[in-house]
Amino acid sequence: MFRTMSLLRALIGTARLVRHGPRLAAGLAPDDDVLLDAPDERLAPALVAAALADPEPAAKLLATTRDAAQWEDRDRYVNRLSAFAYRRDDWLGHWLAAAPHDPDALLVKAQLAVRRAWESPARAERLRELGPLIDAATEAAPRDPVPWRLALDHARGTHAGHTAFEALWEQAVRRAPNHYGSHVAALKYLSAQWYGSHRECFDFAEQAAEDALPDSLVQALPVRAAFSQLLSGPAPGQGVGGERIDAAADRALALSAAYPAGDLGSAEVRNLLVHVLVERGRWHDALAEFGRIGPQATTFPWTLVAEDPLRGFLDARAGAVRQVARRTPLRAGPGRDAGTGDGGRSGGH
Repeated sequence: MFRTMSLLRALIGTARLVRHGPRLAAGLAPDDDVLLDAPDERLAPALVAAALADPEPAAKLLATTRDAAQWEDRDRYVNRLSAFAYRRDDWLGHWLAAAPHDPDALLVKAQLAVRRAWESPARAERLRELGPLIDAATEAAPRDPVPWRLALDHARGTHAGHTAFEALWEQAVRRAPNHYGSHVAALKYLSAQWYGSHRECFDFAEQAAEDALPDSLVQALPVRAAFSQLLSGPAPGQGVGGERIDAAADRALALSAAYPAGDLGSAEVRNLLVHVLVERGRWHDALAEFGRIGPQATTFPWTLVAEDPLRGFLDARAGAVRQVARRTPLRAGPGRDAGTGDGGRSGGH
């Protein structure tokens, strides 16, 4: 009887997949249109110019974000420009030669140096050598929280104690209380991988989200804590329960709904969220979130869970389509929404 019931479920699931799968997939961006870490319309010209060894568009872009206090965009652009410089830094060399005290050039230089040191077998020693470079970046732009986010990352890698880290944290949040990058840096420091635990991560993330503005990316901090626990697995007595993980996902879903579909500024948060939803078996919510993501796949978090991050994204998305299709009754059609039929929490709790 058990084997017969399993066969019946398999047959019904296959029939539902054949019926609903193509329609559900048609609501998503085609696989060939999905891009990994696509630059927005402001960053793209700067990257093209950098490929031609011209730093001027990058300099203008970062100066604009600094003058306008666009800290989230600034942090994202600094990371992307330093990643480009990691492979090709001649344009950065030209920029520093022409303007050695430019705060934006110093920031990209410091970010690049930290990345290179982080990958060294002698990480802590290499990072300690970069102290003056970090100091120069923080002093060159007194209002900017991004160098302080970098200082927090630097402190974690040099095994700074709690008191020293807290002093840097104070400097960062004094400049921008809702800066997501600084909060992520603190969350990493508090993680079980470094100097804290999954519970400490969640406690910090949930309180920070409570204190943050409704549309701040800090609202996604708890789902980042959830990802950390799901990725590493909790040590006995150290993790949090599924209810807190689901509450973190719910909070991030509310944040995602506040941003336009396909938005690049929230793309990484959405990719992180959808991975957590998939891990929790919240297939309808995951499918809806893949729709909001559109073609904007991001390296994080997929590079941590798949050898090929783009393939990891596409496979997870295809899995969500299959799971939703198999849970949608055959009679469901254009008049019934097969993507949200169970309220988003079927099969996985």
